[in-house]
Amino acid sequence: MTNVEDYIKKNIFGKPQLKPDEKNKFLGNFAERVAIALTVAQLKNSSNIKLVEDIMKKYPHYHLYLNGKIDPYILDNYIQLSVKLGYKFTIVTQSPVRKGSRELTDSDMALVIADENKPIGRPVLL
Repeated sequence: MTNVEDYIKKNIFGKPQLKPDEKNKFLGNFAERVAIALTVAQLKNSSNIKLVEDIMKKYPHYHLYLNGKIDPYILDNYIQLSVKLGYKFTIVTQSPVRKGSRELTDSDMALVIADENKPIGRPVLL
């Protein structure tokens, strides 16, 4: 291809992404970097907050990603936990390009704890 063709494709289709579906599923992370991933249904179970807290204490250098579309009362619990432990967190509000806007379902990812820099040896829970 010529430079002109590359330029046109880049500006029409945007910058090519590596594994976009995987990154959308895990709130912007690659699967090999994820230590724990909980769905909306799992996050509604209040007993899982203890599991998340234990993982945050065990892996303080990881990063917490929360789906910004989950119910605010659930979101607040995990934000407060992050602040209490001094844990880095990000609220992700992705708008799916391919699917358009849609409601959050119980099978969608709600919480992900991942290493920002490198793949991890063994995931804790998926």
